[in-house]
Amino acid sequence: MTYKILFLDIDGTILKPDHTYTESTKDAISQLKEQDIEVFLATGRPLHEVKDLAKELDVDSLIGYNGAFAIYQNETIINEPMDAGTVRKFLDIARENKHEMVCYTTEKNYFTSLSNPVVKHFIDTFDLKYNEVFSQDIIENILGATLMNLDPSESSLYKIEANLHLSHVNVKGVEHSYDIIRKNVNKGEAVKNVLNRLGLQKEQAIAFGDGMNDKEMLQEVGEGFAMANGAPELLEYAKHKADPVTESGIFNGLKKLGLVK
Repeated sequence: MTYKILFLDIDGTILKPDHTYTESTKDAISQLKEQDIEVFLATGRPLHEVKDLAKELDVDSLIGYNGAFAIYQNETIINEPMDAGTVRKFLDIARENKHEMVCYTTEKNYFTSLSNPVVKHFIDTFDLKYNEVFSQDIIENILGATLMNLDPSESSLYKIEANLHLSHVNVKGVEHSYDIIRKNVNKGEAVKNVLNRLGLQKEQAIAFGDGMNDKEMLQEVGEGFAMANGAPELLEYAKHKADPVTESGIFNGLKKLGLVK
């Protein structure tokens, strides 16, 4: 098979718990680019928080906000803000149940509070830099959102629309956080969009992920890798199990496909 494109999740896939990555990951990306294989970062994070990492890895094609916004070689190709009415409903439920929430735009992360210890810990865990308190004037520009401080049993409170579901954030220390995912706007749909745009077949694509927000993406490629450190339930959606992020999971997975050495 001639592979043409690679999609890489960030947290738990590229980045280790200490926010660093193994040199082998950077080497693998470099080797694939030398073979004219396009590399995308595909993350739930807002893109303004990953631009430095993308620059370090020499990657200029990005999928962010769990598929709601994408850039291909510096051109915006996907831009799907959330419905403002839906966001208001989520904010109301969060307020009523003493949950916190962060809404992401193309420029900043808007939190329901910046003083709550749960929020402070979330910001520290993801090393977020562009943070402000939520205001109604940005509600039309929200591309994605994450809920914090939820007991697993409380996720059912947010089942307000058939098109939406919550995806558990697979990062140590923020286990009570959930991304809001749309069925028609997610990493998998973004991957399909990219493949169609570039005239590529599913079988020519590879992806690595560790969380349940990656399940759609792993199903839309020919070679899907679930990280060993990831959510156990993700494995059923992947063709392969990769080594842990701390043990060169991306490099070793690509080596199995004969793409790096």
